[in-house]
Amino acid sequence: MIDGIIGKKIGMTRVIQDDGTVKAVTAIEAGPCSVIQVKRTEREGYNAVQLGFGLAKKLNSPEKGHLKKQGFFKHLHEFKVDDAATLQAGQVVDVSFLKPGDRVDVIGTSKGRGFAGVVKRHHFSGGPKTHGQSDRHRAPGSIGSTTTPGHVYKGLRMAGHMGAERVTVKNLTVVGADPARNLLLVEGSAPGARNGLLLIKKS
Repeated sequence: MIDGIIGKKIGMTRVIQDDGTVKAVTAIEAGPCSVIQVKRTEREGYNAVQLGFGLAKKLNSPEKGHLKKQGFFKHLHEFKVDDAATLQAGQVVDVSFLKPGDRVDVIGTSKGRGFAGVVKRHHFSGGPKTHGQSDRHRAPGSIGSTTTPGHVYKGLRMAGHMGAERVTVKNLTVVGADPARNLLLVEGSAPGARNGLLLIKKS
């Protein structure tokens, strides 16, 4: 059984439950995905399936050769499976393997924030706001001693490129799954901007 799917973030909304409580949810267009390739232990050394999602407008020759039988897909991703014997290329995967109450891990690329200072990037409190410190409000302060150690420690939290990195949000609760509309609702927020690519796996 394949317990993962590729999707696209639609945005956030809210759902009113039967008991009147309101839940903030992320709407995801999950699938339909097509099985492009099945990898088996006897041939590749492990069991996995490669899924394709989204229509590609332009592909190079190797990609066209790889995808010629199943159709031209923009996004490909591999999901490990326990048993690949019953799987074959061309199968369609949708959100029917998920139901309300299930827990999923959602993987995506966080929003890029460009070059950010230490207050925004690492939540530093900044310098004093008085006693003549007119230009230290959002400064990092000291980054090391002089003679000992005589250099800045590797990994020190400083200003730099923020966001645009792979983020995994674990144990999100599935609020709704509609295979007919390829719609998945998960409680809470998922990483990335609207229309960003997401990988959804059962926790």
